[in-house]
Amino acid sequence: MSLGMIILIIVVLMLVGVIPRWPHSQTWGYVPSGILGTVLIVLLVLLIVGRI
Repeated sequence: MSLGMIILIIVVLMLVGVIPRWPHSQTWGYVPSGILGTVLIVLLVLLIVGRI
């Protein structure tokens, strides 16, 4: 399994995790999606630079 596939699986799991479906996570607001957005931007920059 390549590094790209592992990162893709982690990102998909994070996307599922930021959905406020469960009662305990409905009050979190935009924090999880903001963190995910930051991670995606970092990954995109690393892909453009060629480090991944």
